[in-house]
Order: sequence, then structure tokens, then C-alpha cells
Amino acid sequence: MNQQRIRRLLAAALITLTAGAQAVPADTPAIRQTAQQDPAAQEGMRQAIQYYFSGQATGEASHMRQAFLPSARIESVRDGKFTSLSLDEFCAFFKGKAADNEASRVRTIDFMDASGNAGTARITLDYGAVVITDYFLLLKIGDEWKIANKVSYFGRRG
Repeated sequence: MNQQRIRRLLAAALITLTAGAQAVPADTPAIRQTAQQDPAAQEGMRQAIQYYFSGQATGEASHMRQAFLPSARIESVRDGKFTSLSLDEFCAFFKGKAADNEASRVRTIDFMDASGNAGTARITLDYGAVVITDYFLLLKIGDEWKIANKVSYFGRRG
């Protein structure tokens, strides 16, 4: 799949997610389910997201490699600057050490939805002064769900 098509899919997913998503309290890792949601798909997507959460919690790049497709792009606009990273570039930030404030960090799945072997999810990473909203596109390849692409919004408190 070429980069232009991936970008169009990401844009469509973001429009869909922001139009239909509803907030879930941070202490409730609930998932809003659509009427025909496949429980196996939800569990598979949840597992991919859990690998991502584990990577964030431990600083271990190996968890990120379990969460993402090798071809994944990780993109954001932070402080007005667009960043587009390969999985290898993203994993280079993970040095195998948990953050000093790890005990106070909160990660939640706000929303998941799937149709067949394609899905979307929105998660929130509450890191105190910074709250990150990640939007994922996920694909089921064989029997395993993986994050195909991620875009992030970085919000600041105060």
C-alpha cells in the first residue's frame, strides 16, 4: 500500500473517530461497542494496544515491535512541527527504562471499532502535564492484529 493511500485512510479514520467518539472517564477502561462488533476482533485489537501500553510503561522497544506492523508510520504535529517516523525511528526513543513518573501515568482505550480485518482505536495517555491522544489504524494479518499507523495529538495542562 503506498504512502498516499495510507494518508487518505488515516484522514478518513480521524474524521470518523472524531465525529462519532465519546469520552470515557480515565478510570474506566471501557470500550464503546457498535452493534455488530466482533468480540474476537476487539480482543485482538486490545492485545495490540496492550503491547503499545507495555512499551510506554517499560520503555522496552520490543513491546512496540509486537504492537506495530514493521511498515507502520508514527506521525504527529508537536509544537507546530510535523513529524513522521518509521517504526525503527520510533523504537529508538525506547531505551528500556520506565519514566520516573510511571506510577502516576494513566492509559485508557477510549474507543475501538472494526470491520472484518480493519479497525480503528483512540487511546489517551495521561502523563500529568501532557495528555496525548493517539489514533490507531489496525489490521488483522493472519490471526494477529497489529497497529498499521498512528497519529497523535499532544495537549498540555496549565
